[in-house]
Parts: sequence; C-alpha cells; structure tokens
Amino acid sequence: MNAPETGPLPTAPLFADLPGDISVSFEFFPPKSEKMEEQLWDAITQLAPLAPSFVSVTYGAGGSTRERTHATVARIVQETALVPAAHLTCVAASRGEIAEVADQYWQAGVRHIVALRGDPPPADGGKFTPHPQGYASAAELVAGLKASHDFEISVAAYPEVHPDAVSAEADLDNLKRKLDAGATRAITQFFYSTDAYFRFLDKVLAAGITAPILPGIMPVTSFAAIRRMSGNTEIPAWMEAMFEGLDDRPGPRSLVSAVVAADLCRRLYAGGVRDFHFYTLNRAEQAYAICQLLGLRPKA
Repeated sequence: MNAPETGPLPTAPLFADLPGDISVSFEFFPPKSEKMEEQLWDAITQLAPLAPSFVSVTYGAGGSTRERTHATVARIVQETALVPAAHLTCVAASRGEIAEVADQYWQAGVRHIVALRGDPPPADGGKFTPHPQGYASAAELVAGLKASHDFEISVAAYPEVHPDAVSAEADLDNLKRKLDAGATRAITQFFYSTDAYFRFLDKVLAAGITAPILPGIMPVTSFAAIRRMSGNTEIPAWMEAMFEGLDDRPGPRSLVSAVVAADLCRRLYAGGVRDFHFYTLNRAEQAYAICQLLGLRPKA
C-alpha cells in the first residue's frame, strides 16, 4: 500500500517565527470582594512585565461600580508604573456628575479615559435612555470630556455592528462622530472572525477614518457566557464544535481557549495588526500565554 503523498512537513510550529513586535493592552474589572481583589492584583502583577501600553478598568451597567472603578484605577496609579485608562459611561448620570468623576480621575493622575455610551441597568429592560441632564451619546461624552481636560480617549467599535444600530452605515457614522469629537483610537467588541475585522477595517478606511482600531480579544472562559454576550457577534460552527462539552472541564477549556485566541491573533498579525487589546476577565494565564506565543517577552 502506497503512503499518501504529502508536502514537506513544517520544521517549526506555527508561532515559532513571530518576533514579538507587538503592543498589547489589558482590560480588567473592579473586584466585588476581598478574594476577587486578590485575583485582580495577581493578574495585574503577572501581566505588568509585558509592558502594556495601557490597562483599562471597566464601569458597571448604570454606573454601578463607580466607586470601585475609581479605587482600582487610583491604586494602579499609586502602586504600579502602568498607565491606567478608566471607563466612563453616559448611563444614569448628569453632565455635572460625569464632570465630577472626570475631575477626580484627573486629580488622581489618570490621563486616559475609555468613553462609552454604556449598558443600561437591567431594570430599564435593556433600552438606553439618556439622563435628562446627561449626554445622549458617546460622541457627546467625548466632546464633554475633551472640553474639561486634555484626556486621551478611547471609544468602542463594532466589526459586526452594535445591536442597537439601525444599520451598519449608521454604526460607522457614529464611530466617526466619536473620533471627530476628539477620541484617539477605537477598541473593538470581541469577535472570532478575522474576515469580519478586516472587512470592517476596509469600511473604516473608505469612510476616511485613520485612527487606530485595536482588535478586542476575548479568550473563552465560559462558552455559555460567550453565547450570552455575543449580541451580533458570529460564533463560528467550528468554534461550537471545538468547545463542545468543555464548560464542565475548565482545565481543557482553558487550554483550547488559549490556542483558539492565539491563532486568531496570529491571523490578525499576518494581516498587519500589531496592537492587541485583551479582555482578561481578571485572569492572567491565557492572555500571558497568548502574548508568549506571539513572541512578546517580559521587559527587564
């Protein structure tokens, strides 16, 4: 029986030749308990040697984590050399209240804000309603923040369209308004299709947008949770098959997740991407492993 014909086998694994010429940033969320506080700071300590360009801290729905977000950001400023970016939203707050929070961040040494419209609290049925004395959109929030202090501002982008947008064109127009109002860059919602990201970049460039659009990378820590959070994000059939039965097996799931996310980043890298934003969910292992595969090493 003749052996099947094959091409030459690769002499090194897929990630062996990546030189690590990338920039990374990490997102964390404010802890709710002492145990979660320890987990967060363990993650920060492990990821800090990778010299991220910034680390962001989220802001809960309806401003529900305002104090905890501020406390976390302030501690990052005081105890680390990292550059913190504080999330700030329009939800359930007047312009005066938002200005007060922005002033507190500025006084604490924070110079980078992630400005978002924000998710409404569950009691509002998932529908965003502007505060009567507040900002009606993220673009208005960006303009207000720039008028108060010279913040560096990041905003959100949606390669597969925001669920509330009336159309892809309207969503792109909204992104352009946010950048025109003074934002420096956009960070995308997580995605699992490189085609979706690159098609989106084509539309962004055609619209005359030249600001950096950082891909948001979400390693899977629970496939059921990814389904719930996906909104308009496509979950490929191959991914469903790959994670089948793993939500009850966290060890194997974590290994598969790191490989899937690293391969996504490898494909983005091949398309010219050199700046990656990781949604860590306050866990360091997967983000660190992916950076290692991409060739990034700790700084002395």
